[in-house]
Amino acid sequence: MPTLPWTTPHAASPHARAVVMASRFEVRSLRDVPRFFWKSLAAWWQVRSAPGAYGASLIARPTQRVFYTLSAWESREALYAYARAEPHRGIMTGLRATMRVSTFTFWEVPATELPIGWDDAKRRIADQARNDEASV
Repeated sequence: MPTLPWTTPHAASPHARAVVMASRFEVRSLRDVPRFFWKSLAAWWQVRSAPGAYGASLIARPTQRVFYTLSAWESREALYAYARAEPHRGIMTGLRATMRVSTFTFWEVPATELPIGWDDAKRRIADQARNDEASV
């Protein structure tokens, strides 16, 4: 299914470290998939001009109602500024009721390790989901 490949809005210095965020979203029903996908594209375009964004990718699995995001940032502050800015902020609040499960995980890497591979990101997401379930 659709994958938006890694894009690099701002090149990182070779000596920099990057904050990586990977997420998995599952929407409640197939009816929610088109809207979530459309909104995901708006957030994707926002990342491409977001200050401090080193890279991002998106995987959509519409028939499974699942979406994955992967992004790298110069700092958590840059990531959080992006999340608070429009359209991302409105997307988050507007889609909250359609979400079944959301998982987020964060880690740091040397900028020379970018782009991050999806196998590593999905493993980290699965580990985080297990940790989240165990803490409930």
